[in-house]
Amino acid sequence: MLASLQFCCRPILAAAAILLIACSSGGGATSSGPQAAAPTIATTAALNGAVLVTLTTTTPGATVYYTTDGSMPTTSSVQYLAPFLVDTNSTVNAIATAAGSTDSQVATQAFSPNIASGTLVWEDNFANSGSTSAQPNPAVWTYDTGYQCCGNNEQETYCAWASSTSPCNPSSPNAYLAPGGGLKIVAENPSGTNYTSARLKTQGLFSFQYGRIEATMALPESQAMWPAFWMLGNNITTISWPACGETDIMEHIDANITPFGGPGTGPPPGYDWYQASIHGTGLNAGNPWPPSGSSTVYSGTAWHTYGMIWTKGQIQYYIDSQSNIVETFSTSNPGQGTWPFDQGPMFVILNLAVGGSWPGNVNSTTVFPSTMQVQSVKIYVN
Repeated sequence: MLASLQFCCRPILAAAAILLIACSSGGGATSSGPQAAAPTIATTAALNGAVLVTLTTTTPGATVYYTTDGSMPTTSSVQYLAPFLVDTNSTVNAIATAAGSTDSQVATQAFSPNIASGTLVWEDNFANSGSTSAQPNPAVWTYDTGYQCCGNNEQETYCAWASSTSPCNPSSPNAYLAPGGGLKIVAENPSGTNYTSARLKTQGLFSFQYGRIEATMALPESQAMWPAFWMLGNNITTISWPACGETDIMEHIDANITPFGGPGTGPPPGYDWYQASIHGTGLNAGNPWPPSGSSTVYSGTAWHTYGMIWTKGQIQYYIDSQSNIVETFSTSNPGQGTWPFDQGPMFVILNLAVGGSWPGNVNSTTVFPSTMQVQSVKIYVN
């Protein structure tokens, strides 16, 4: 989706104690002021030995930079913007910098989870054992909100959980955990040309770099409905879009709409398809699946698992099985533009847009309510 902008807990495996390295960070600071406080490295258990790492500093206004390969961090290293998943043997080194202060000492912590390839390390199964609708885990999911908040000339107003800002209705949430489990994202038409829906994201709460991520979903099929499962770089707040990078693991629109590639590049009208894509500075690549002329039968309303395998220099997309690769992109064949997918962690987005530049606007055939169902989101070690 072009962007103009519970997890289960297990005991943490033993890790080396946090150390402070009493040396210059090499960040080039020249201030003779007080030294910034070294970051604190805190962890929260994920699954099977993986942990979520949070970096903080007590120096007001300070920025934290870090590395995960044991090298010394500088102000050219990854900027800490959200908790990130550690599921491979690695060493986190971090410094804090602030105007008027010298760079902090380096905080370091080594992790040796020794997790086997293919192991599940994080998931949200959207569990709800109650008999009424429940809020998606607020420790994992937050929301983009408002009318046309996010570009693409979309028609919906995105609503957060319990929002009472018109046209949002807290008694009829647009995103909720259904009794018995499962996330439902619902597009509604409360009145006239007012349309509501939800856009959930893990921004600022959870992120990861490299691994295999997948979501099992059943999608709405109706004119103007635009469900998507995708990711953006944490650094969207510092370098903006599209430089931050965007991975579209699944986008689906009405089967009669022309794919991004233009007339003749996709299946004929009435033939159901979805698209996986990548975006960066000058970089736009992706094709419909199944491809034109394919005998493969696909239905977006059926339950499917949509996934991405992310390694350094390469992104692959698959449907239903990681052996069923439908797209491969890499630094050797990005198509055009700049490859942005090795510059740091990314966060997850699930949303159902209404209308917009690609699917077109609501018309007399549009179905309300329309529901995007998500059974789970899972992350595995490569």
